[in-house]
Amino acid sequence: MQTRNATVAVIGAGDYIGAEIVKKFASEGFTVFAGRRNGDKLAPLVKEIESSGGTVLARSLDARNETEIAAFLNDADAHAPLEVTIFNVGANVNFPILETTDRVFRKVWEMACWAGFLAGRESTRLMLPHGKGNIFFTGATASLRGGSGFAAFAAAKFGLRAVAQAMARELGPKNIHVAHLIIDSGVDTAWVRERREQLWGKGALDNPDLLMPPASVAASYWQLYQQPRSAWTFELEIRPFGEKW
Repeated sequence: MQTRNATVAVIGAGDYIGAEIVKKFASEGFTVFAGRRNGDKLAPLVKEIESSGGTVLARSLDARNETEIAAFLNDADAHAPLEVTIFNVGANVNFPILETTDRVFRKVWEMACWAGFLAGRESTRLMLPHGKGNIFFTGATASLRGGSGFAAFAAAKFGLRAVAQAMARELGPKNIHVAHLIIDSGVDTAWVRERREQLWGKGALDNPDLLMPPASVAASYWQLYQQPRSAWTFELEIRPFGEKW
């Protein structure tokens, strides 16, 4: 493994997509700062990566808190120059409109949009003096269209996409690659499997080509990172070949 003098910050390093992103970039020699609520849950991931020779520093993090986000990213940049920030906070909920309380709507927006703005702004503050950087955001089908029951989630994801697009136009000429990854698929997680089985019965899980493996998402982020600036992608849509679109 080639050790790099650079850090990657993963905000929303959950058990599935986030964990795979952390593992991928750690395996490529980066020191990865992994942040999530209840950071103690990252202990097994840290152990796995360290046993393979990688380096990951785990933190408890409320991505909605401006002070915590700034401190998390500052710590990463102090360790080694911050080269990549990946914002991967979820907040996927489904409620009929009359059951979408103001608290739910506000919390989802704070998690999926406001927190992304904070992560992007504070990463920019650190990357501009380095003259380069990469800021990537995880989007969803809801980033492009609002589905039944997804008013809160779609509003937040639409907003996050707009933040990313505005940043890409502003920061691209300053050698900072901003990209938005749309995952147009259910991701293979315990929650998604449980929900699909509840909605459509056990047969909903028969076709393995309808769910996105978390490692495939991590591979897509690595692909974005490797792009030369002569051919940067702003928006990349990924879906398994069994998904209709």
